[in-house]
Amino acid sequence: MGGDNAPDMVIGGAKLALQRHPDLRFLFFGDMAHLSPLVHADRALAGASEIRHTDKTVLSTDRPSQALRQGRESSMRLAINSIADGEAQGVVSAGNTGALMAMSKFVLKTTSGIERPAICSTLPTMQSETVMLDLGANVDCDAENLVQFAIMGAAFARAVLGRADPSVGLLNVGEEELKGNEAVKAAAGILKAVDLPLRFHGFVEGDDILKGTTDVVVTDGFSGNVALKAVEGTAKLYSSFLRTALTSNLFARLGYLLARPSLQTLRDRVDPRRYNGGVFLGLNGVSVKSHGSTDELGFAHAIDLAFYMIREGLIDRITADMAQFSHDAESLREAVGT
Repeated sequence: MGGDNAPDMVIGGAKLALQRHPDLRFLFFGDMAHLSPLVHADRALAGASEIRHTDKTVLSTDRPSQALRQGRESSMRLAINSIADGEAQGVVSAGNTGALMAMSKFVLKTTSGIERPAICSTLPTMQSETVMLDLGANVDCDAENLVQFAIMGAAFARAVLGRADPSVGLLNVGEEELKGNEAVKAAAGILKAVDLPLRFHGFVEGDDILKGTTDVVVTDGFSGNVALKAVEGTAKLYSSFLRTALTSNLFARLGYLLARPSLQTLRDRVDPRRYNGGVFLGLNGVSVKSHGSTDELGFAHAIDLAFYMIREGLIDRITADMAQFSHDAESLREAVGT
């Protein structure tokens, strides 16, 4: 029931995702009176779906603590509970981000060895796509958190993007080893010293994100969220400038008609709906947050993301990679000099 255009957008997205992945099965949680006509309008979707009724929802204005206390019978909470109960393998929601994170962490718990879950997503680059985390879950991070993010991000790149040997970069104010705060420098030291299932590239700067310098970019939630919003704002600014330029006069409109196929290719390449879905990595279950303002195509991509994570066993991969990481908490503290 979450999202600006829910539940129509959610049901429409599920219909599109089912066409691409016929093995998918859905549990829809929400108001039966709203959901049933939408689901049963499509025979294939109706045959692959079950509706669980609840008239309680988490509002976009609800604080995470409020949602935890008062939203136990909400559609969001019941959907997350279905993973813990073994009925579902993943949840996709376009609802309140803070509530979804808080509920997912409370119900699913963190993966063994992971101190804090992180928000992870993909971005288009000059090369292909890059994975970036954290995008806002953890404003302050220490070296251990950043190393854990690197391990999770690399596992995600292998499972979802198919990168056999993913490269990882730490976002910093410069590439030189002496630059950056103590947490970033200590994390770099650990990533260089230990044997992990990733290739540590070193430090990367802001412009490296869209260059595709590394497969994974690791940073704290404050810097990651600022970088993400800056990228999104730049894309909107460029689109606005381009639209104005191509409609400014008759010759510009004629030029647009000639360039229309190429412009459509560009539009498809940077379409934010293709990259919709922020993943809460570090939990014992798949939890994906869709943009609330997306349409059915964007929501279908968020479902795709959950599907790939489940199919490729991402949670098990992260658990195994953390087990392989031989440094225990005491070893980590020694490595960072605390």
